[in-house]
Amino acid sequence: MADKKDSKIPSKSGLIKKKEKKLEKVESKPEKEKEKNKDKGEKVTKKPEKTPENPQINETMPQGNGEVADGAKGPVKDEEFELEPMELPPFEIIIGDRMNPTFFKFQFKNVEYSSGRNKTFLCYQVDIQGGSAETEGLRGYLEDEHSGSHAEEAFFHQVLAYYDKSLHYTVTWYTSSSPCASCSAKLVEILRARKTMRLNIHCSRLFQWEEAEIQAGLQALVRAGCKIRMMRPVDFAYVWSTFVENEEDNFTPWEDCQDSYDYYDERLCDILK
Repeated sequence: MADKKDSKIPSKSGLIKKKEKKLEKVESKPEKEKEKNKDKGEKVTKKPEKTPENPQINETMPQGNGEVADGAKGPVKDEEFELEPMELPPFEIIIGDRMNPTFFKFQFKNVEYSSGRNKTFLCYQVDIQGGSAETEGLRGYLEDEHSGSHAEEAFFHQVLAYYDKSLHYTVTWYTSSSPCASCSAKLVEILRARKTMRLNIHCSRLFQWEEAEIQAGLQALVRAGCKIRMMRPVDFAYVWSTFVENEEDNFTPWEDCQDSYDYYDERLCDILK
């Protein structure tokens, strides 16, 4: 994962717009989701997660200056770090501007048991500062639908492959679950190589948080400078308004949204203390 042959930040015309694959309707029952995974040959990698209840939105909406993402491509390197080319079969990573609302309500729900939620949805916002000319930010979402490379790794191959050490990047993610141990390790490498990049991760759920290697990975991420926190009800509302085809409908928190946040926030604090 990393830095490029050419230290220039690409112009908007130099970026390739990623086509959003039409999303399939999410099955409402875990059994149907499992059947679909069976047909596709996917292996469910995420196991039950824990939570409680009660929605509430009373905080200021988060802000950002990102533009709708145009994407980026190609392997990148500098003298410190090299991002190996990642070979992906077609259609395994889906990138777009706004996701299907049914997918959001199912995949981002901060429930105790995540049956059927074996994908990772990642909404991103990249603010870029520095340089002589004003540089546009990036904004969009991506999802993985396979058991190979995860969305966290794909982001640095397909969205932010180019990196200019003279610029400062603030990358903010809203993810359906926290990184696995492997992704945490790769993110630590990237943060150590890209000294002018800051990464903030807001997670809906904690992935296998009781596992020692998962906890160690999150701790290593924080030591590398990453900021990790759980998504609050106001964050779900922000993602709904910014990254979802909401048809101008307001976000209505599901039952237990606030209590689930409180539960996961306590677990994360215990891990990172």
